[in-house]
Amino acid sequence: MKWTGFNVSWRALSLVFGFAICCMQTARANETVPPKGLPPVVVPADNPMTDAKIELGKQLYFDKRLSKDNSISCASCHDPAKGWSNGEATALGFGGARGGRSAPTVLNTAYQKFQFWDGRAGSLEEQALGPIQNPIEMNLSLEELESRLNQIDGYKKQFEAVFGSAPKAADVAKAIAAFERTVLSGDAAYDRFKAGDANALSAEAQQGMKLFFGKANCSACHTGANFTDNAFHNIGVGMDKPEVDKGREELSKLKGDRGSFKTPTLRDIARSAPYMHNGQLASLEEVVDYYDKGGTPNDFLDEELYVLKLTPEEKKALVTFLREGLASQSYPDVQPPTLPE
Repeated sequence: MKWTGFNVSWRALSLVFGFAICCMQTARANETVPPKGLPPVVVPADNPMTDAKIELGKQLYFDKRLSKDNSISCASCHDPAKGWSNGEATALGFGGARGGRSAPTVLNTAYQKFQFWDGRAGSLEEQALGPIQNPIEMNLSLEELESRLNQIDGYKKQFEAVFGSAPKAADVAKAIAAFERTVLSGDAAYDRFKAGDANALSAEAQQGMKLFFGKANCSACHTGANFTDNAFHNIGVGMDKPEVDKGREELSKLKGDRGSFKTPTLRDIARSAPYMHNGQLASLEEVVDYYDKGGTPNDFLDEELYVLKLTPEEKKALVTFLREGLASQSYPDVQPPTLPE
């Protein structure tokens, strides 16, 4: 009886232990370990992270077959080699069409509460299908998208394995979103300095950091681990043009939101020039000069903008902090994968 009892108890313990291990493995598969300085990524309950799903999302992200004429992928406008943007003032889309806004970086977009410059999407899943359908971006209907993917055996097999069904637009969005949640920039000199490495930042970068959080008032909007308040602000960009881009007002219908756009992350900001929602500023030096003069006056200018009166030395130090202090040592320079046939 003792041995029988022991065997029963041992089998019970084995089952419990095995279940615990399984749960731990599932938990590890559903989380992304962030670089130093960043918090854990929040993953939607209905779109858990798995290696297979992330790999599928990466393939879709780099696949030009997701556009009408097979010429444009997500990576065309959000290129890892260009700060996960496109290195141009605005995005080039289907048939050579150009939008009026720049291609925002995908870096750390996992932490953003809203997607697109005007925040019209509330999640990465919702955002992913927007450019695919947009006539001046990728110009492919969701019906055509599903039809194409269902004709590619490699994709059909992966969707079946990951989602248990043939390719569907909603699952395309989930896969791309899962991949984008792994595109993280942290572990910068700033993070190591804050963690106690006194030599991580040069003297000039330290001066720039003090200005960033002090006199220059950058941290009024670029705050937190991701250097953004996830909010919308009118900083005057484009407000002196004959036709004003209303920005957030188009969605909120609030006049107070006129000319307001989402605060971008400053992580690896030196890689994603040009700057601002319309790409009008070519360099970090121009950005600092713009803020130093207090932006462009208009009736809706954010109250945090005012003339700073920075000296040339202070401007240089601030740029040094942005360029060197916020550059990641583990930048996600993802290479295009082999695509399925």
